[in-house]
Amino acid sequence: MNTRLVSLALAVLTAFAPAAHAVEDATPLARWQQDPTAVLQAEGIAIEDFHWLARPVVVFADSPADPRYREQMELLLDRMDELRARDVVVIVDTDPSARSALRTKLRPRGFMLVLIGKDGGVKLRKPFPWDVRELSRSIDKMPLRQQEIRDGQ
Repeated sequence: MNTRLVSLALAVLTAFAPAAHAVEDATPLARWQQDPTAVLQAEGIAIEDFHWLARPVVVFADSPADPRYREQMELLLDRMDELRARDVVVIVDTDPSARSALRTKLRPRGFMLVLIGKDGGVKLRKPFPWDVRELSRSIDKMPLRQQEIRDGQ
């Protein structure tokens, strides 16, 4: 192999490595702001960081193999554009033994979907998968969302 090509490849990899680490090392809020379609892990998330900026949808399960969890994630991922338009951040917690702050605060039993408003209040809890259409309707009925719609946001 041409040593010049190898040197060039290493230089390119080195140049982009800090940027990749910056995204990984960023706060959960910064990661979501950089990519509103990112699904965040609950570990290390302070829900207060999202107050007045995003509507967290937290999906709990006792295992990522839970069929309800898988179905819920498919439903959410298939329509992320609708969630992004409503400032939704998707957060998942499939490890009860990690005892994340969200799990401790919201105390799910097995599978649970929780919608938290921009004000930090729990708006709904569902013990079964919920379609994005229904989730969007619930969000669109909220007074703050109604104001956002009137303001053209």
